[in-house]
Amino acid sequence: MRVMVGRTKTVVQASILGMAALVALAGPAAADPNTVNPIPGLNGTNGLPDLRGRTNAVAQMTGLLSANRTQDDNVLGTDLGIMWDNGNGQILTAFGDSAGLGIPNLLAGSLWSWRSNTLFRSSDHQLADGMTFDSSPRDFLGQSKELIPSPKIPYVEISHIPTAGVAVDGVQYMSMMSVNHWGEPGHWETNNSGLAFSTDNGENWAMAPETIRPSDGGNRNFQMSAFLKDGGYVYQYGTPPGRGGLAYVARVPEKQLRDLGAYEYWNGNEWKKGDVNAAAPIVFGGVGELSVQFNQFLGQYLMLTTDNFNSVVMRRSPSPTGPWGPPEVLVDARELPTAYGAYMHPWSSGPDLYFLTTVHSNYNVLLLHTTLTR
Repeated sequence: MRVMVGRTKTVVQASILGMAALVALAGPAAADPNTVNPIPGLNGTNGLPDLRGRTNAVAQMTGLLSANRTQDDNVLGTDLGIMWDNGNGQILTAFGDSAGLGIPNLLAGSLWSWRSNTLFRSSDHQLADGMTFDSSPRDFLGQSKELIPSPKIPYVEISHIPTAGVAVDGVQYMSMMSVNHWGEPGHWETNNSGLAFSTDNGENWAMAPETIRPSDGGNRNFQMSAFLKDGGYVYQYGTPPGRGGLAYVARVPEKQLRDLGAYEYWNGNEWKKGDVNAAAPIVFGGVGELSVQFNQFLGQYLMLTTDNFNSVVMRRSPSPTGPWGPPEVLVDARELPTAYGAYMHPWSSGPDLYFLTTVHSNYNVLLLHTTLTR
């Protein structure tokens, strides 16, 4: 069935010029995964942006202009790009809603077929020229498969999207949010969040029902996540669904990751075990999709996210709980107006910081680079 995808690629490329005149009719896309380009063939054809600030665009990781040729995996458009070290010499990268050719999702108002989540593996250490993907879990059609299925029905479950990943004792984990429906740009509602796990390096996944957090009470503050392994703990940074909320933090011993009763929540002064309602905000000012990791060059913890203005910003902290410093703009929204998500590459621990960010108007993911200063 890979041949079918290859033939489709030829048709798509041949039709791009003919459809280009329709782009203006679509208007600018909001930075929201619901309002993707309605013409699948046009996604991934904008090329690299010319950034003039402290950050430069290294490579397009997905789509028609990517050296990874993800169109051969029937991934013409996708977003996010959560990365983690699998503990065995590879980086696993989980993407969100991944669009390709096939049966349209008409119930959701989409002209293209999509999978709520896909995954690619990489062992590439040389990031200055991009990050090469080595493999991807595939379905019976030969395309990158949907790891955790969803019915794609608004107000039931429109999507099931990864927001964080971590490896513990050879098991791969993803934090997943079950999206009930999309709202205005930057706003959506979730049913719950929970952990999916894989024991075969991301090839097959299942949900761990004991980890489900309903989208109410204190659990609502952990519907979207970032993971940090530090000192025998897994720290879970959480936000409510959507962008522009506050950030919270919990921690759990690595071996008890699937035991919600073992989680401790930072209340601003100390850890409170088992009381999700005790969690206090650690970052104010609006937080979107985020990632957190320790940077050896700086000797500090870094947090990347987008702010209320849709700029990619970085904060620094001497500890996992804070205090987190003021936001430093890495990519100004005026340079990349429809950017969202900022996921650090786990192996970039020196002055060269590499991270993935989605450009919604292109509905594909870029590898970006910035140089850190002490």
